[in-house]
Amino acid sequence: MPLPATPDTSIGKNAGETATGGFSIAPIVADYLSLKNALVSDDANAAADAGKKLFATLNKVDMKTVPADNHKKYMDITDDIKENAEHIGDNAGKIDHQREHLASLSEDISDLITLFGSPQALYQDHCPMFNDGKGAIWLSESKAIKNPYYGSKMITCGMVEKTFN
Repeated sequence: MPLPATPDTSIGKNAGETATGGFSIAPIVADYLSLKNALVSDDANAAADAGKKLFATLNKVDMKTVPADNHKKYMDITDDIKENAEHIGDNAGKIDHQREHLASLSEDISDLITLFGSPQALYQDHCPMFNDGKGAIWLSESKAIKNPYYGSKMITCGMVEKTFN
């Protein structure tokens, strides 16, 4: 799929889409952000729905469009994403369990963005307190800190670690 003549920040290598084949991680990232935002809002049911949607989105990816040189890495990362998305989806009402899986899911989404580029400006944030002080990352579409691990209890706990463009 050739790139359009006019610049469009929603496509291209830096935007999560390869110049050949039309592969994009944008739908995966969008579903992740919906899930993360549900946890920011302390909404375990919406997080479960978003987890199920993310799982379904991953299952719809046309594997023939995934660039051959990154196919195995993509499979390894998305197998982990599917597992965490499924756990979050299956645990409506168990927000602490969902948040535990968000920590692993966020690492995997970050790896996917590192591999294929970001479909939009994203911020990798870090909460130093989650997981018994071991800390955890999450990705956000906003520079403002809105912590999905503690939600309304500690909404501004964390800091921006990295920016993806």
